[in-house]
Amino acid sequence: MMTSWETLLAGLLLGLLLAGLLALGWGLRRQGRRLAEQEQALRQRQEQLARDLASFQQGSIRMGETLQEVSQQLKRLEDKQLKFEQQDPHTMPYNQAARLVSMGASVEDLTQSCGLSKAEAELVVKLHAARRH
Repeated sequence: MMTSWETLLAGLLLGLLLAGLLALGWGLRRQGRRLAEQEQALRQRQEQLARDLASFQQGSIRMGETLQEVSQQLKRLEDKQLKFEQQDPHTMPYNQAARLVSMGASVEDLTQSCGLSKAEAELVVKLHAARRH
């Protein structure tokens, strides 16, 4: 048989064990609530990121469409400029001279290749140099 001292000790140990289990249960419950709150915050953040991504995708699509439109406009302008240059025979030597100057041609090269006078060739060279600066 157990003595009163042993019974008291067993009761005390049982009480401590019960208190420990209650504290552990309370801690687990608190941890579960914290985990649920974090899960909710992560879910909200994920939803916000999904909305942001959709917005960026729409912006990229619109930007791509605009870029395509600008590219088409540029192509039309280039075609129009080429037609204009081909229609006006008086500007042909000057356009050719401007292209040659951009490739490094001298005044003498322009007079020989384009049939310009020396003064005209010097003017084209000066105009092209002014555009570079």
